[in-house]
Amino acid sequence: MLTIGCHLSSSRGYLAMGKEAVKINANTFQFFTRNPRGGKAKDIDPDDVSAFLGFAREHGISRILAHAPYTLNACSADEKIRDFARRTMADDLLRMEYTPGNCYNFHPGSHVKQGVETGIAYITDMLNAILKPEQTTTVLLETMAGKGSEIGGRFEELREIIDRVDLNSHLGICLDTCHVWDGGYDIANHLDEVLTEFDRVIGLNRLRAIHLNDSLNPLGAHKDRHARIGEGCIGQEALIRVVQHPALKDLPFYLETPNELDGYAKEIALMREQAE
Repeated sequence: MLTIGCHLSSSRGYLAMGKEAVKINANTFQFFTRNPRGGKAKDIDPDDVSAFLGFAREHGISRILAHAPYTLNACSADEKIRDFARRTMADDLLRMEYTPGNCYNFHPGSHVKQGVETGIAYITDMLNAILKPEQTTTVLLETMAGKGSEIGGRFEELREIIDRVDLNSHLGICLDTCHVWDGGYDIANHLDEVLTEFDRVIGLNRLRAIHLNDSLNPLGAHKDRHARIGEGCIGQEALIRVVQHPALKDLPFYLETPNELDGYAKEIALMREQAE
């Protein structure tokens, strides 16, 4: 069965997210670990987590994905911003052990005129400082659109980060369909070739999750503006081919389209029908 869900609000806790997922026929979901603009995380309620884990087993919910706040910039020129990213991610990874064996996704960051090499060095310094041998969470680097000074718009940049991290067995990739399209990878007309390139540079074994989004922008625009499935430049047929592809179909898919719950329910139903 296709593993697919959407982004849900974590404000009411894990069990509430699980119930919302079931309501829209999802069997996974993504959530922010804290306010997406940063700040202190809400205390975890062990009773809520315990109730969620039981509910998830009962309803077949698996492979949930936590998303770091957007404000994290591990390669900022400002040391205080880099320190905030390091402390926040370290705290998030401790919190993730309440729901062991899942994934934590983050945007690599923007080097802001320092250069890609310096940016990658800062990112790997952070990961080497916070990853622990005993953790059960896999940390995912997200593919980016390459706007401004973003790192991660090219597969080679993500590969270099992985190679420089000592405990890189704890690292994987989240491929965002909008981002790679905006970054210049033509998944609409050349999906096989893009995946072959990904495998050559990074390795498909590192691919752990897919953000399934259409894009408001033409190929290679480097802008990152998500669209509902079929309402963008990638198109519904191309995104159906993504969920059907033999190399991808067993991965979890997470919708980040501009929708409310009813809209997500329709997209989930569409993709599930096409995948089965």
